[in-house]
Amino acid sequence: MKKFLKVLLAGVLVSGALVGCSQSDSKDAGKVVIYSPNTENEVNSIIPAFEESTGIKVELVQGKTGEMVTRIDSEKGNPQADILWGGMNLGVYTTNPDLWEKYVSPNENLIDENYRNTTGYFTNYLLSGSGCFILNNKLIKELGVEVKGYKDLLNPKLKGKIASGDPTSSSSAWAELTNMLLVMGEKKYDDKAWDYVKDFVKQLDGVELSSSSAVYKGVAEGEYAVGVSYEDPCVSLLQDGADVTVVYPEEGAVWLPAAAAVIKGAPNMEQAKKFIDFLISDECQKIISGLTVRGTNTKMKSTNKYMKPMSEINVAYEDIKYCADHKTEWQAKYAEIKRSVK
Repeated sequence: MKKFLKVLLAGVLVSGALVGCSQSDSKDAGKVVIYSPNTENEVNSIIPAFEESTGIKVELVQGKTGEMVTRIDSEKGNPQADILWGGMNLGVYTTNPDLWEKYVSPNENLIDENYRNTTGYFTNYLLSGSGCFILNNKLIKELGVEVKGYKDLLNPKLKGKIASGDPTSSSSAWAELTNMLLVMGEKKYDDKAWDYVKDFVKQLDGVELSSSSAVYKGVAEGEYAVGVSYEDPCVSLLQDGADVTVVYPEEGAVWLPAAAAVIKGAPNMEQAKKFIDFLISDECQKIISGLTVRGTNTKMKSTNKYMKPMSEINVAYEDIKYCADHKTEWQAKYAEIKRSVK
């Protein structure tokens, strides 16, 4: 398989020219420059397959979603990249509508109609489970508790032993908050659901972690009994042999689409479009089916034995636009709850 260049960003933006590398410069099908927050597992599975399939060389710059979007915005007069891969969603699109090139792949008909490109600007290629708990088996046994759903997180024995992020700054914690609000009320996103959120915050007992990785790593390392996290890293830990259990809340678990978008004025426009086409092709969706995420072609069953079949999970469907429209309001409400809880 061909090699691809990766430039890692660690909390700061890196400037300067990107230098390409490939085993076969003589077979030049062009290049595509990709900005991405995606995990190594996803990157190392999909990019080599894309290069092998198309002959297009990939130059990859990795960093947090916010950093990537900020960089794209700063470069919009002279774009240096072609694609934002992962981290793209309706909220990112509506907040920064002038950063993206309109493109709808001819492969859209291959994916589930619930996840198709309705805006014309971004393509949903995988589903990330936002309603997911990771349990430290040893600590759970010592505490003598059972965790099957959100209601179980209110067990007094778990107070101060739950790892969770801050939904005002963490995208994964925000997704978990909206999952709670969807399934823990009498109706979607009602006052009863907010009552649950207040009780949950009390259970944290002042513990709030600064990164999504600190949540699942803290549980795996025995610092916390339960982590409120998302499917991909939790199943990855299980797959790697960690003494953990992955639980999908019985009240309902949401899968949110992750997307990719062509950057407006992309210097390698045709190659960028081919990358979008590849992401939702049968070839790529088959690769995704073996990972710890799920493809938007929902007809393809997961081939990873550590992934629980969707048929055995109570799947809930978020109103993505409604949540995006209320994000600022709900983040402020959550921050007020934190201030008021003693």
